[in-house]
Parts: sequence; structure tokens; C-alpha cells
Amino acid sequence: MKLVVVSAGLSVPSSTRLLADRLAAATADRTDARVQVIEVRDLAVAIAHNLTSGFPGPELAAALDAVTEADALIAVTPVFSASYSGLFKSFFDVLGAREKDALAGKPVLIAATGGTARHSMVLDHALRPLFAHLRAVVVPTGVYAASEDWGAEGLPERIERAAGELAALAAPVALAAPVAPAAPLGGGADSAGRTVSGEQAVPGPSAVPGQQGGAADGGLAVVPFEEQLARLRG
Repeated sequence: MKLVVVSAGLSVPSSTRLLADRLAAATADRTDARVQVIEVRDLAVAIAHNLTSGFPGPELAAALDAVTEADALIAVTPVFSASYSGLFKSFFDVLGAREKDALAGKPVLIAATGGTARHSMVLDHALRPLFAHLRAVVVPTGVYAASEDWGAEGLPERIERAAGELAALAAPVALAAPVAPAAPLGGGADSAGRTVSGEQAVPGPSAVPGQQGGAADGGLAVVPFEEQLARLRG
């Protein structure tokens, strides 16, 4: 599994890079991921040239290829004017212009850093819509770290939870075995092959096209979201 981390911090050292490294380490602990970190700061000039000329330099092209080929992505930005940084947005603008489906179906963990907890909503009002537009699959838990969060309770737990969600989406998951529903009292079968009891209808094998399970067991194959995602990406 290839995990790519995009960090848009500007200073050295950077709290944005620190958060990115912690998220990457927590995800790698749960998978066999090979981690590659892209510092957008180092690509600032190349991004500006690409926006005006339409052609990326070799370093920017390599970074864009890495994101496109990744199995999962962690994207971390500092907060400026209650939103993501312009450099962060420009990188993904260039990526989308180069390959509109680069992030389609790709699991993405979003995170941000800021000076105050008042900007934590940047995850939902800026970052999540951006990656939804790029058709990425954003994990439910985003991670925001304000200055007072470092060393305090709560941040490590959010990091672990978000990393676990990303690992679950990115790792291959086997198809779940059919589960036979319990036979209801006084039930029968309708013309669609459903077991009926009162007003309840439980789909049987003939009611779900393409699913596993036969008439003998009346089972229904449960396809986890991760497996459906893998099929879409495959």
C-alpha cells in the first residue's frame, strides 16, 4: 500500500508537518504502507509556473504522479483567513487540471492546524467540500490541531481514530460471508422471494440481484463499504 502525505506548512519546523507525520505514523502502524511526504512549500515556484504556463517541472510532475498513484492520501494545511492556504489549494488545482480523476474514489484523511480552536470548522466548510468536488472518499474524522491542543488530551485520540478509518478504507477487505436471517414465526414467501412476517420484508436470494446466497440457505451477502470502494476503483 502506498500512502502519500501532502503537507502545506510554510515554516521549518512546522506544526502542519508535525501533525502530518503523526497521522502518517498512526496509519502506517495499522497497515504495510510505504509513506511518501510531499512538502508543498518546496514546490511553490513550480506551482506558480504551472499555473501560468500549463506545464509542470520535473519535481512537480513527480509529486502529482505520486498523489495520483497513491492508495490513500493524507492532506494537511495551515489555516489562513479561516480557510486552507492558497498554496495548498493551488497544488490541488494543478492536480485537478492535469488529471480530473486523480482523486476519484481515493480514501483521503483531511487535517489542519491553526492558532485557535475557533477555526476548527475549516475541516467541514472548506476542506471536505474541496475533496468532495475532486470525488475523493473523505474519512468521517478530520483532525484539527490548535496551538493549545499540542500536549493536551483529545488530539492523540482524534489522530488514532482518523488513522484507523483511513487504514480500513485503504486496506483490501474480503467479501463477507452470507448471513442467514432468522425465520420469522408464521412467515411465508412472496413472489419476489422475500420472507414476509406481518409488515416486515426480509430480502431473500432472488430479491437481491448479483448477491451471493442460494435458496437453500436463504442468505444475503453483505458487501462492506471498503469492498464496494475497491470495486469502483478497480
